[in-house]
Amino acid sequence: MARPRNCRRVACLPESRYFKPRGIPLSALEEINLTIDEFEAIRLADLEGLYQEQAAERMNISRQTFGRIIGSAHRKLAEVLVEGKALKIEGGNFEVDEVRKFTCYDCQHSWELPNGTGRPGNCPSCRSVTIHRAEENR
Repeated sequence: MARPRNCRRVACLPESRYFKPRGIPLSALEEINLTIDEFEAIRLADLEGLYQEQAAERMNISRQTFGRIIGSAHRKLAEVLVEGKALKIEGGNFEVDEVRKFTCYDCQHSWELPNGTGRPGNCPSCRSVTIHRAEENR
């Protein structure tokens, strides 16, 4: 009997759920499904530049599981790009973090925002634009 899957932790949901080649109706395209946890793996490894061990900790999974997820995500993205297919982002076994923490480089002010509200443009204390997402002990 297979071991039950751990629920993967996801920090943010995609703003867009569909991508397709321009000028071709969606009904004429084959669709590839990228799960939300695969989307998060791409975000952590390729956008944030985290090592697999760091990204796995953020998602509350093992490094080996992260490796399988990111490998699957990369294969799907390659198929979409090379073969001109549509990409649908949905599903998977995940839970969304409820808040995100930010810190200002200039005044060191820290604050939290609900997930899904977008990245803040500046610090609410000093109005500086030099802010960053704060790391948490996860």
